[in-house]
Amino acid sequence: MNKEQAATEEKNVIDDLETQENQDQDAQGADEVQSNEAECEEIPEEKSEKSAAEDEEVNGKYMRLMADFQNYKRRTEKEKSDIYAYANEKIVSELLDVIDNFERALAHGEGDEGFVQGMNNIFKIFKGVLEKSGLEEIEAQGIEFDPNFHNAVMTEESSEHESGCVTEVLQKGYKLNGKVIRPSMVKVAN
Repeated sequence: MNKEQAATEEKNVIDDLETQENQDQDAQGADEVQSNEAECEEIPEEKSEKSAAEDEEVNGKYMRLMADFQNYKRRTEKEKSDIYAYANEKIVSELLDVIDNFERALAHGEGDEGFVQGMNNIFKIFKGVLEKSGLEEIEAQGIEFDPNFHNAVMTEESSEHESGCVTEVLQKGYKLNGKVIRPSMVKVAN
């Protein structure tokens, strides 16, 4: 039994050593866990400061991007509305010559009264269609000269009008939706 007792004792000692090593490893692991936890507690504070700065920077970029996008939307909406408002500008500008010729023809209204009346009616309809499209005549006769709306081609001495007033309209001017597409050609008093 000595051999058996020695073997049992040896086995018990080995088991005790293994248990002690396991306990030492567990204690060492617990120490590492505690030190890792302490490091982790320090890291979030540093990370929170860094992440707060990063969040602020990202938020600032986001706000600038949103402002740029809103400005882009406003600009494109304005461009689109301008396109719709002035899409007819070219054709209306070309039709102004037709209006001028109609007015000249009607001013010399010679011929059959029915023909002249028919031409007057056609002219009124034609002018009404253009007015619905946003065309309006620029007032010039007897008002003060404005270079934004009038083109002075002549000056004359006039006792009826003050200096700087339009005395005669040589060619009518027109605006399309508030934009001058042709200024009035006028004579201005000295």
